[in-house]
Amino acid sequence: MGRRSGIDLLGVADIREQQGCFYELPRELLARLSFAVVIGVRVSPTVLDTLKDGPNSIYYHHYRQLNFLLDNVALKIAAEIEKLGYCALPIPASQIIDWNKMIGHASHKKLAQLAGLGWRGRNNLLVTEKWGAQVRLASILTDFPLQRGYPVQRDCSSCQACLSVCPAKAIKEEITAFDHIACYNQLREFTRTLHIGQYICGLCVKACYGSKSDERKI
Repeated sequence: MGRRSGIDLLGVADIREQQGCFYELPRELLARLSFAVVIGVRVSPTVLDTLKDGPNSIYYHHYRQLNFLLDNVALKIAAEIEKLGYCALPIPASQIIDWNKMIGHASHKKLAQLAGLGWRGRNNLLVTEKWGAQVRLASILTDFPLQRGYPVQRDCSSCQACLSVCPAKAIKEEITAFDHIACYNQLREFTRTLHIGQYICGLCVKACYGSKSDERKI
């Protein structure tokens, strides 16, 4: 169903030993759920080409529509799983529960890493082999028996394209040194100065494997 609905990425993560991936979800429910189906859609490189010094209205609308698509497909997948008599909990693509920590109910990027869809980049986002960080993600937690994926043994190597474009200087050479607070403060500033109705940026996304004009060939 996922690929027929406009989904570009799909993987399965084993979450039985990954309770730290989740926030403010009932522990008794999580104990029953063994897998996460992770779905992803590509961010339009043409839309990313419109970004210069920060987010704009075109990117904002595109971002919201990608999230809507992901949530809609996740809902349908969950419904199909439940029709088979199993549990399925769709986790929204972009729902922040704690802004100070910048976390939602589940870490889609962590689940995607476990599913083998990519690795954690210096920009603190999932980086995929084909499209870099130019993807949006959502997840469905389930007890439906599935074949799991495995993490890929990759990293950003010597690439530092995202460091120079980050207006907050939140991205560091060392992946674990990403400055969440600086990133959050910059997003908040964008909402005030650019009148964007969501905490988004997109500049490091655009830089990761380039925009449409210099797209990486795999």
